[in-house]
Amino acid sequence: MTLHPAPLTHKLMRDLYRIKGQAVAIGAVIAVGVMMLVMMTGLVASLSETRRTYYDRFRLADVFAPVARAPETVAQRLRHLPGVAAIQTRVSGRALIDLGGNALPIQARALSLPEYRAAALNTIYLTDGRMFDAARAEEVVVLRSFARAHGLRPGDHIAATMNGFRRELSVVGFAQSPEFLYSTAPGELAPDDARFAVLWMSRTALAAAFDMQGAFNEVLFSLSRGAEPEAVIAAADRLLDRYGAQGAYGLSHLQSDLFISEEIDGLRRSARSVPPIFLAVAAFLLYIVISRMVQAEREQIGLMKAFGYSDTEVGGHYFRMILVIAVGGALAGCLLGVAAGRWMADLYLLYYKFPFLVFRLDPASFLTGFAVSILAASAGGLLVLRQVFALTPAVAMRAAAPPDYSHSGQFSSALEHVLDQPTRMVLRRLTRQPLRMGGAVLGVAAGLSVSIAMMSILNSFSAMQALTFDVIDHSDLNVSFIQPLEARSIHDLQSLPGVIEVEPVRIVPAILRNGRALYHGAIHGLIEQPRLYRAVDADTQPITMRQGGVILSSGLARTLDIKAGDQLSVDVREGRRPRLSLPVIAVAESLLGSPAYMEIGALNRVLKEPLRISGAYLRVDATQAAKIYAALKAMPMVAGVSVKSESRAALKKVMDQGAGAMRYVMALIAAVITFGVIYNAARVAQAERARDLAGLRVLGFSRGEVAFVLLGELAAVTLLALPLGGVIGYGLTFAIAAGFSTDVYQIRPVLDAESFGLAMAVVLVAALVSGWLVKRDIDRADLVTALKTRE
Repeated sequence: MTLHPAPLTHKLMRDLYRIKGQAVAIGAVIAVGVMMLVMMTGLVASLSETRRTYYDRFRLADVFAPVARAPETVAQRLRHLPGVAAIQTRVSGRALIDLGGNALPIQARALSLPEYRAAALNTIYLTDGRMFDAARAEEVVVLRSFARAHGLRPGDHIAATMNGFRRELSVVGFAQSPEFLYSTAPGELAPDDARFAVLWMSRTALAAAFDMQGAFNEVLFSLSRGAEPEAVIAAADRLLDRYGAQGAYGLSHLQSDLFISEEIDGLRRSARSVPPIFLAVAAFLLYIVISRMVQAEREQIGLMKAFGYSDTEVGGHYFRMILVIAVGGALAGCLLGVAAGRWMADLYLLYYKFPFLVFRLDPASFLTGFAVSILAASAGGLLVLRQVFALTPAVAMRAAAPPDYSHSGQFSSALEHVLDQPTRMVLRRLTRQPLRMGGAVLGVAAGLSVSIAMMSILNSFSAMQALTFDVIDHSDLNVSFIQPLEARSIHDLQSLPGVIEVEPVRIVPAILRNGRALYHGAIHGLIEQPRLYRAVDADTQPITMRQGGVILSSGLARTLDIKAGDQLSVDVREGRRPRLSLPVIAVAESLLGSPAYMEIGALNRVLKEPLRISGAYLRVDATQAAKIYAALKAMPMVAGVSVKSESRAALKKVMDQGAGAMRYVMALIAAVITFGVIYNAARVAQAERARDLAGLRVLGFSRGEVAFVLLGELAAVTLLALPLGGVIGYGLTFAIAAGFSTDVYQIRPVLDAESFGLAMAVVLVAALVSGWLVKRDIDRADLVTALKTRE
C-alpha cells in the first residue's frame, strides 16, 4: 500500500519551522561556502576573459626585447625569425615630470608610436581628447590614471626632463594600455597613480629627444600560433647581442601581466581550498542536528513504519530535510556570490586599469556549488539515515534503554560537598557523554581555528609592511641616477642642507638563472655594513655584505630553487654585460619583492667598473625636506626620487584592494562560521534536554539555575575548545599564508597573543549571543508541553 506523501510533507514543514534557527545557521554556513566559490570562480573567469580580450584587441606583444641602440635596418632580420608573426620597433626612455604643485619630480616612461599609421603591436585605448599631431613634437598622450590623479585636462601643459634636457609638453589626450594594467615607477612594487606616468609621443619627436634617429631601443614581437617564446627570445638575443641586448623576455615576465596573473592564480587557489572548509563544517552540523532529531523521534518513526510507510519513505523524509537546508543555502550562496562578485569586479576595475570589466558568471560554479553542497550535506545525513533503516516499528516505539552511567560521572564525597547541584549536573553531562561533548568541542574548535588563522593573516600583512619599511629600510628617501656615476658623486648629495646621512647603492639589472629556473631582476650592491637599507636574516638581524658571493632573498631563493652554497648564473644586462657564476653565500628574509644583494665593491670588481654607484639612500631632516626636494629636482643626474612614506602608503592601499581586500571578507566569514557552529551546539543541547530542564523548573529550580545547567555546558564546551582551536589554528594559519603568498610578496604567519586573543574574543561573543538566545527560549518554554515529550 502506498500512502499519500502529504502527511510527510506537512511534518517536514513543521520540523523545519521547529529547528528554523539551526536550519538558518547551517544554511548560512553552506551559503558562505557557495558564495566564495561563485564569487572567486566568477572573478577568475572575468579577469581571465577581460585580460585575453583586452590583450587581443589592442595587440599586446608576446615578447619584449630591450636593447641599448640598434639600427632600424635590423628590423627586417628580426621580422624573419622563425615563429615571429609581427614586430614593432619603438623608442623607450625615462623621463621626469615637473608639475608646479609637486615638490618632487615624478618618474615617467616615454614611449613612441608611429606617426602616420596604427601601431602593429601595443596600441593604446584613447579615453579622452585626441591623438598627438605628428607635425607637433611637443604633443603627448598621457596615461589616464596619472592624469586623473593630478586633475589634468586635455590642453594642459607639463614640463618633462628627457635625456637631461627640459621640454615643455602639451597634453592632448588620455589613454589606457594593456601594457600598463598595473603601473609602477622603476624600482618600486606598489603602484601609485600620482607618482608614475606614461607618455606616448610621435616616433620622430621621441627619437630626437633620446638621440635615436634611424634606430630603436626596444622591439616587440607577436608570435605565430604554436611558436615557442623561449626559442624566439634566444634568437632575438643572439641577433641583438652586438647592439647591447638587455635580455628579451616573454609576456609572463612583463610586470603588469605578472601581477594580474598572481591575482588570478591566488583567486583560483582560494576557490579550490576555502569553500570545502565551510561545506565540511556544514556537513558536520547537519549530522549533529539530524542525529538528534532521529533519536528524539524514535516513537514517531515507529508509528510511521507501523502505519505502512517504508524505510525509504521515512528515510526520504529526513533526507528531504537535509536537501531543503542544503539547496536553500546553496541558492542563497549563489545570489550572494553574484552580488559580491559584482562588487569585487568594481574594485578590480579601479585597481587594474581595465577600460571595462564585467563580472562574468561561470555556470559551472553554480552547478558545482549545488552539487558539492548536496553531496556534503548528504555525507553528513546518510550516516544518520542508517539508524532510521535499522529501527523496526516495535523497537522504535519502545523508549530507548537508558544509558548506563554506573561507571561514569561519579564524584568524590568531598567534591559533592563543594559543588552545588547545578554544577554537578553540568559536570555529569560532560563526563557521561564524552563522544557527544567531544564532537561539540571539535566543532567550536574548528570555528575558532578559522578565526585565529584570519586574524593572524591580517596581522601578517601589517608585519610585512613593518619589516620592509621599519627594519630593512631606515632611509627617508631613495635617489636613482640616470646612469651609473662615479662614487664621488655622492658628495653632491651629502652637501645638501638637511641631509643627515647618505648611503650609496649600485643596482644592476640582470637575469638570474639556476638550471631552467630564471628571474628577471637586479643585484643590489650595498656597502659592507649598511645602515639605511639592509639585508636581514630570519631573525631580522642585519647581514654583513661579505665579498665572497651573492645573497638572495627568501622569495627569490624559492623561485630559483637554490640554497646557500650553490652556484648562481648571472647574465648582467648593463655595460659590458658579462655572464657570471657567483656562489650564494646566504639567504636573507624579505617579504616584499625578490631582491639579490652583493657587497658594492665586489659587484663593481666583477663588472670591471670600479667606484660606480647608481643611486643612494638618504636620511634627511624633515623640516628641510622641501628644500632638499627642490635641489634634487634641479640635478640633471637624478632620474627619480622615491619617498619612503609615500611608498608605504601606496603599498597599504594595494594591500587593502584586490586579493588583499579578500582577507577582510574571509575574516568576516570566519566570524559567521564560528557563530554558526556555537549556535548549533547550544540549540542541540537545548533540544536534547528540554524535558529535563522543564522538570527542574517544576522541582523548584529558578530560571537562573535552570539556564546555568544548560549554559554551563555550553561554557565548558567553549572553554575546552579554546586550546584545541589554538592548535588547529596554528597549522591552518601556515596553510592560508601560503595561499596568499605570491612571487611578488610573501606572507609570513604572525602568531602572536593579539591574534589568538581577538579570535577567542570572537568565539566568546558568539557563545554569549548564542547563550542569550537559548536562555530566552528556555524562559519562554511551556513546561506542560515539555514534560509530555517522551525521550
